[in-house]
Amino acid sequence: MNNQKRRPFRPRPMKSNFRRSNSARPNNNGHYQSQNNTGNNFGRNGSMTNPFNVEKTIQKYQQLAKDAQNTGDPVLIENYLQHADHYTRRLSELNAKTNSSQKIEKIETKVETKLEDNIVEKKV
Repeated sequence: MNNQKRRPFRPRPMKSNFRRSNSARPNNNGHYQSQNNTGNNFGRNGSMTNPFNVEKTIQKYQQLAKDAQNTGDPVLIENYLQHADHYTRRLSELNAKTNSSQKIEKIETKVETKLEDNIVEKKV
């Protein structure tokens, strides 16, 4: 083994998959855009689409507001109450969506049963 010879520096080759395929990349005007089609979701992972999670979050911020009231910080109280109010509105939106989808499903089943009844009447 020849330890006295120094090896020349060899840089590592650049990997072709250095960036993730769905990562944000700058476009021609310098602004970053996401590759996935999330619409106006702004990269949220959708964790607030479950009404039970939203209710739990509302209760958390209401409890934090009560704790801030005990410490006497009015700014923090208002902040937590605004968060709770936001999630209350989010919960009402989710409930409205589920109610409207349930109504649509009921209408669709009524239409299907009427069509089936008409088919049966025509056969007889």
